[in-house]
Amino acid sequence: MSDEVAKETKLPRRTALKQTTLSETVYQEIRTRLQRGEIEPNDRVLDYEVAEEFDCTRMPVRQALLRLVNEGYLVGTTRGFVVPTLTSSDIREIFEMRRLLEPSAAAGAAANLTEKQEAALNRAYRKACKAYDKNDTVTLIDANIEFRDVWLDAVQNARLQSMIRRFADHVQQVRLSTLKNRSTHKIVIDGMQVLLDGFTKRDPKKINAAMLEFIANAEEQYFALLGGED
Repeated sequence: MSDEVAKETKLPRRTALKQTTLSETVYQEIRTRLQRGEIEPNDRVLDYEVAEEFDCTRMPVRQALLRLVNEGYLVGTTRGFVVPTLTSSDIREIFEMRRLLEPSAAAGAAANLTEKQEAALNRAYRKACKAYDKNDTVTLIDANIEFRDVWLDAVQNARLQSMIRRFADHVQQVRLSTLKNRSTHKIVIDGMQVLLDGFTKRDPKKINAAMLEFIANAEEQYFALLGGED
C-alpha cells in the first residue's frame, strides 16, 4: 500500500491544455491586431472585454496580455493595457538592433531554407505585389509579415527568432502611419524582391546586403515622413 502511495505522489500534474491553447489563441490574435494597427495608441485593451469576445474566463486572457507586456507589445496600467509610447531615440535603438541581428540571421537562414519555404516566400511576395497594385496597405503588411516569418522559421536559434520578431513588430507598430505612404510601399516591394532573389540563389552575401539596405531605407523613410526627431 505504501508503495502505491509513493507512486501516486510522483505522478506529474496534468497540464491545463485547453486553457493554455486558449491563451495562445488570444495572444496571437491581439498580437496580429497590434501588427496591423487595429489597436491604436489611445485604445485600451481590457481583459474582461477580450474575455467576452472569446467567450472565456479572464485568466487565459490575462496570461496572454501579460505575455504581450513582457515582450514589449503592451504596457499595463490601472485602466487596462495600452500600446507603449516610443520616442525617436527608442525607434533608432530598435533599428540599430535590427541592423545588428537581421542581416546575419537572414544570411544564415539561406542554407537551411527548404523548397517548401522558398515557395512560401514566393507566395508572400506575389501577395505583396498584388496589394501594391491595389494600394492595399493592410494586405501589404500581412504579406511582409508572412515573408519575414518564413525566412525566420529557417533560423536555427529560437531565441534569435523571437528577438527579431519582437523588434520588427515594435518598429512596425509606430511605422503604421508611414506604411500608408505609396513611396514606403515601393521600399517594401523592392526590398522583398531583392531578398527573394538572394534566398532563391542561396546567396548569403546578397541577402546580408539586401537586408541592411532594406532596414536602412525603412528607417530613413520613417524619419523623413515624420519630420525627423521629436
